Amino acid sequence: MHSRFMLFLSALSSIALSSALVSCGPKAFVKGSYDDVNKENLLNDEWSETDMQKAVADLVGSLLAHPTIATAKTPPIVMVTNLQNKTSEHIDTQSIMDMVRVDLMNGGKVAFVDKEARQDVADEYAYQNSGMVADTSKKGPGGQIGADFVINGRIDSIVQEVGKDKSVYYKLTLNLTNLKTNLMAWSNHKQIRKTFKKKSIGL
Repeated sequence: MHSRFMLFLSALSSIALSSALVSCGPKAFVKGSYDDVNKENLLNDEWSETDMQKAVADLVGSLLAHPTIATAKTPPIVMVTNLQNKTSEHIDTQSIMDMVRVDLMNGGKVAFVDKEARQDVADEYAYQNSGMVADTSKKGPGGQIGADFVINGRIDSIVQEVGKDKSVYYKLTLNLTNLKTNLMAWSNHKQIRKTFKKKSIGL
């Protein structure tokens, strides 16, 4: 009888412990709402869309005001290439460069060639010249416009942590290089520093 009672208590304790572990585990997010994408996001200490928006806006404004773009008689043809990620984080650098391209295009002072579309364009040339498309409307190699400049860059970070204080610093650098001369026509950077305090246990 005593052994059965002990087994019952053991099983009851196991159930209670399992319930406690489940209740203390991570909670699922079951309800959401839309938010303003321009609202500052400091939910964590990593690179965020707010950092991207601030950095890109400043750099695009600087480039559009530079004489290479601002005083050009015809819109320079630009190609966006690579952004090196020298931080310890996984950052979507393509998203940053896409925002740079879109904001520059919206400024109306530059035109772009699409590096990413080259293979699609080549495939379409091959199709249009396969005999399936009328001669009056088909396109082919030899008519594209070459870029005058390329935009590339790099993102760096420095993380410092002392006690409960943490500082995260980012520097986004962009360069505009003349394809004919390989000379940099413009270069600038945007610096961002965010500070955080570690929560005390129990608060």
